[in-house]
Amino acid sequence: MSTFTERLWKHVAPIWEKTHQHPFVTGLGDGTLPVESFAFYMKQDYVYLIDYAKIFAIASTKAHDLETSAKFAGLQEATLNGEMALHRQYAERFGISREELEATEPSFVMIAYTSYMLKVAHQGSLAELVSAVLPCMWGYWEIGKKLAKVEGAMNHEWYGEWVRTYSSEEFGELAAWLIGLMDQLAEGKSEQELARLEEHFLTTSKMEYLFWDMAYRKEMWPC
Repeated sequence: MSTFTERLWKHVAPIWEKTHQHPFVTGLGDGTLPVESFAFYMKQDYVYLIDYAKIFAIASTKAHDLETSAKFAGLQEATLNGEMALHRQYAERFGISREELEATEPSFVMIAYTSYMLKVAHQGSLAELVSAVLPCMWGYWEIGKKLAKVEGAMNHEWYGEWVRTYSSEEFGELAAWLIGLMDQLAEGKSEQELARLEEHFLTTSKMEYLFWDMAYRKEMWPC
């Protein structure tokens, strides 16, 4: 019998494949990504992570057991002091000060993406929250693993550290835990409830694609 996350995987496979073929993502692997696009991405992703960390805090309060609550609290800490530290280090290399980084004006796509996740986090169940945030962590892990197989990608001057981070065993363990939690939370739910979880997962998978595309084109607003 297949798991719920296997069902999710099959449903979003075309979107994720399109993401893997996007020039931003392929450029991270082969080194052809313009550094200006990467710098734009790092600034937008920095402000994205601020909201992402808030979602983990909400998840910690919605968890039904101490172990899960502590895990989400740990994820919030890792986001604020791990991932965001990586962004600050990258920004330094691009000549972007911490003050400038934290004063980044969010793009339309960034606002739409995190607003959707925060709405689900506040109004929905823990299962809904997990279904909305899962595409980011799971998707980054899949991209990281795929790019790690590209010759020279892990040692690239600009993007090697990014590939090493998201293909790492440590990041993979976090993603695998969240995938497992999604399956656990989906157990016993009605088809109507599962369809709602699938809708959140599909929506934020699409937002992930749009985020890469926005960064590649350095687009703040579509008009």
